[in-house]
Amino acid sequence: MKKIALLIAFAVLLFVGLENFQKVTGVISGFFALVSPFILGGCIAFILNVPIAFIERSLFGKRREDWARKCKRPVSLVLAIALVLGLVVVVVLLVAPQIARSIGLLSNRMPDFFLKVQGWISELEAQFPALSGQLSNLQFDWDTIDWGMVGQTAWDFLRNGAGDMLGSTFNMASSIIGAIVNFFLGMFFALYVLLQKEKLGRQVKKLLYAVLPSPKADGFLSICTLSQQTFANFITGQCTEAVILGLMFFISMSVLHFPYALLVGALIALTALIPIFGAFIGCFVGAFLILIENPMQALWFIILFLVLQQVEGNLIYPHVVGNSVGLPSLWVLVAVTVGGSTMGIVGMIICIPVFSVLYTLIRTATNNRLRARGVPPEKWGDSPQKPPKGKTGAKETSAKE
Repeated sequence: MKKIALLIAFAVLLFVGLENFQKVTGVISGFFALVSPFILGGCIAFILNVPIAFIERSLFGKRREDWARKCKRPVSLVLAIALVLGLVVVVVLLVAPQIARSIGLLSNRMPDFFLKVQGWISELEAQFPALSGQLSNLQFDWDTIDWGMVGQTAWDFLRNGAGDMLGSTFNMASSIIGAIVNFFLGMFFALYVLLQKEKLGRQVKKLLYAVLPSPKADGFLSICTLSQQTFANFITGQCTEAVILGLMFFISMSVLHFPYALLVGALIALTALIPIFGAFIGCFVGAFLILIENPMQALWFIILFLVLQQVEGNLIYPHVVGNSVGLPSLWVLVAVTVGGSTMGIVGMIICIPVFSVLYTLIRTATNNRLRARGVPPEKWGDSPQKPPKGKTGAKETSAKE
């Protein structure tokens, strides 16, 4: 009767939810907007936890003294934040002056560019006289223009456009202020979680074992542990892959005597933290910088980028990141494609560890199911090994099992 009552209640709630779908989606959107700072803080805490754990192991090790126990978490937290901020500041200091210099060079070279364009137009007129005649025949009869209608149209455009522009400016300003407030709230929440993570972990476990049966609580905690290890390995593998790609660009550009080799390598290493497609952002900036110096070298740089990107996307990335999260190369590409098409850049970053967790759970459940049903390995494609000389096949099969 309890199961039937729960099923009826679920059906009623589902019917009411579908009848008021827009209201339900509005409530869900409002709820996520309310908790978005805490979700952001959890993501920041999870990312910072990786360097914090590494610093704690490296500096403090297994020290049991009171001073080490009290100081290791704050010191590791400060060092991890300083490391992340230092990397961002170094890249910004490398990129921003070069971009400003390139824009200055571009503005100085614009007059020469316009002179070249005028020369091209003159050459086209000389080669195609008919085109020049058509352009000279274009005339405007200013007396037939209704200037009153033009003025009214311009006034309506300015009036409506000013209102729309003011509304867009207000919405943009409120969005920027809201994003800044959410970031700082999330940052404070992340700091609290990192400083009290052991205590929070004990409280969550206590609540789970109080609400759920022990086997279900154990299974849920094992899935959480698997997810934590997978996401941590993914972050480590992603950083390793970004460093490898940046070094590849720096070395190849230095050998081929491209300008801005160190700058472009650092920029591509930073943007490569976005899986597979992030390096294209660095390619755009690098091509723009090289274009100012030498347009032909910019073309060769794009060709070099496409070659290195194919090597990285098809060989290095699936093996480095795939091995770090325990996911085969094919499923890494599938995860990036699915995540990018559904949730954009965030989906690319999240879907690889999510696919890895699902892959591990499905593989474990499948193997347990096969063992429970007594299905031999040769039936699902795992051919048995040939017995070595001097031993019977029965003994080798039993040893393998």
